[in-house]
Amino acid sequence: MIEAAMIWNEPNNKSHWDPEVDPDWSLYADMVIRAGAAIADANPAVTRVLGGMSPIDPHWVNRMRDHGALDAVDVVAVHGFPLDWNLWPLNDWPARIAEIEAVVPDKPVWVTEVGVGSFGAEEVQVFGLNRTAELLIGRVPRIYWYSLYDLPQEWGATTRHREAEGSSYYRHFYMGLIRADGTPKPALDDYARVAGEMGLMQWFHFEDPRLNDAVDWMKRLGVRKLRTGLSWADSFRPNAVDWFDRQMEALGDFDVTVTFCFTPEHLGIAPHHSSAAHDPQAFADFCAWMIDRYAPASAALPVARTA
Repeated sequence: MIEAAMIWNEPNNKSHWDPEVDPDWSLYADMVIRAGAAIADANPAVTRVLGGMSPIDPHWVNRMRDHGALDAVDVVAVHGFPLDWNLWPLNDWPARIAEIEAVVPDKPVWVTEVGVGSFGAEEVQVFGLNRTAELLIGRVPRIYWYSLYDLPQEWGATTRHREAEGSSYYRHFYMGLIRADGTPKPALDDYARVAGEMGLMQWFHFEDPRLNDAVDWMKRLGVRKLRTGLSWADSFRPNAVDWFDRQMEALGDFDVTVTFCFTPEHLGIAPHHSSAAHDPQAFADFCAWMIDRYAPASAALPVARTA
């Protein structure tokens, strides 16, 4: 069951949204308005989430309000990695949440990505996970730990930043609770103690060979809530629907927040997955198609009893 749909991922971060194509985010806001309406039309029970912002920026949220995008969503989401990428300390989490609550008092704030990498030391990840749980469980309605698996070195990270720009690119490969070879890190046991209250965020690449193992791990850990993605760009690959069906069927026992993102190169203003599209309605149509297929409104209705 898809309980929530996020409209893009980190749209205020140039790794995922090209600021040269859309410097004032007016094109993104228009896309949010269209996609929010399409999702609501397909199934009004699905919670609509503004793409999780990174960095956490109340000024960007106010810009979204000025563009009318906040009227098209039910939740505002934030991402934070204070021990890896952000220039603020871990203990600032409550203050960072309060900054966004102050500008959107009418909407809940979810933490849809938070994590601590193990690049420096696996003990740091253990500390970071436990302290994050202390700071955020009970403070916000939803938390998603990033991530279950390390990113395999040979896959490459989806980013437009370079290491010289402060991206700490190498840290992308060490954010998981399980190493790329399938062996657990020490923090996995600590996560298991809070898995019922802190969900997981795990991207699955197209035809990802880890899918079934991930489901087995999540069930053993007691995970109830999962955030993942369905890629608009992937929808143009051969056998895309077969893969989407397999992915969503495998995740059927979890409450899923699905992220719709990634522009097909041939539909972008620039030929890149982070570009705004020539036709934003095409993205909205993709969102509606996915909701119709995996969270149809009729599925939420009681079955009529026959005499």
